[in-house]
Amino acid sequence: MSTTVIVIIAVVLVLLALALVTGVILAKRRRVSLTDTEKKAVEDRPKYQAGGAISLAPAKPALPEHPVADRTEVDGQPGVGDDASVPRDSEKREIVDIPLPDAVETAPEPAAEPEPELDEIEPTSGRLERLRGKLARSRSGFGQGLLGLLGAGDLDEDSWTEVEDTLLLADLGSATTNDIIEKLRSELTARGVRTPEQARAVLREVLVGALHPEMDRAVRALPHVNGDAKKPAVVLVAGVNGTGKTTTTGKLARVLVADGRTVLLGAADTFRAAAAEQLATWASRVGAEVVRGKEGADPAAVAFDAVKRGAETSVDAVLVDTAGRLHTKTGLMDELGKVKRVVEKQAEIDEVLLVLDATTGQNGLTQARVFREVVDVTGIVLTKLDGTAKGGIVFQVQRELGVPVKLVGLGEGPDDLAPFEPGAFVDALLG
Repeated sequence: MSTTVIVIIAVVLVLLALALVTGVILAKRRRVSLTDTEKKAVEDRPKYQAGGAISLAPAKPALPEHPVADRTEVDGQPGVGDDASVPRDSEKREIVDIPLPDAVETAPEPAAEPEPELDEIEPTSGRLERLRGKLARSRSGFGQGLLGLLGAGDLDEDSWTEVEDTLLLADLGSATTNDIIEKLRSELTARGVRTPEQARAVLREVLVGALHPEMDRAVRALPHVNGDAKKPAVVLVAGVNGTGKTTTTGKLARVLVADGRTVLLGAADTFRAAAAEQLATWASRVGAEVVRGKEGADPAAVAFDAVKRGAETSVDAVLVDTAGRLHTKTGLMDELGKVKRVVEKQAEIDEVLLVLDATTGQNGLTQARVFREVVDVTGIVLTKLDGTAKGGIVFQVQRELGVPVKLVGLGEGPDDLAPFEPGAFVDALLG
């Protein structure tokens, strides 16, 4: 055997001897570090466990079987789930068992959306009287000028020329002005008028007569009942762009609801994107339904569907808001005629209301003539009388068209649409 091999064997033996000595020392140190309780537990237990390994861990005391709900500490030992940081000699803690639900709770059903609050609508009777002061303030020049001239006693030709000018400036038109002056001359002479009070009474009488108070001014919006069958009244609302047509339709719905009628609105103005939304807002405030189509849809089809839906739901009236159009555009006016013809296949049209801007004067009369030829206008709605309008257009429409003014707009408020009353209107004009 070579010297090298002998040296290697010697080194290995030395290393094994060192490892054995180290193990013995560590074992002695471990036994010395055991507590008295652990030493006693080791001495009392068998030295050999299954598998032949020596266990130095103390035996755990057996825990009595307890139901989960009655778990407590046993012999000072923490119970299952206890906080190990709590000293063992502290008061014993009760563990409360929280019962689990039998089944997973389902998500609560979403609460129903609250119904929109409906507006409180002002009664229609006396609206024009309530707004009389506002109307009179913008007309006081007209009334004061006429009364000042007529109450001065005997009028010469120059005075009558001034009366004529005052009436013309108020947009009464030449034909209407001539009729009124002729009647004024006759009545003032026949009655021997000498005081402003007498002159005012005569002037009021002549102006009211020029408005033909005998005309039926009620909006025909009562349903047609034949036995058990009920068909709604149909009202078309037409007008030039910017006259307040859609707003008037919404306000008219409020007037009818205030009179105890049920209404449905048809948004047949499909060319203006905001028109349908605007009409829906008005409808929601009075609890009415709206039938609308897509933007750019056929207005006649939307109007037809609205009337059909109104018959199915047995409402009293269907108000159809048509698209605003210039009276000079032949194609658009023909389309309005188509809307009327298509609706008439579903039901009879009771009213065609033309919305006129009172500030347009003579141009409003021209618009009325063209619309009447296309859709047979049955009534006029005169808007913006609370502004700078002179009001004389009312007399011209009555005289030249024979179409009654049925409604007047006197402000921006939702209830500032009033049934037209000739006497109250003249009183407001005279101030």
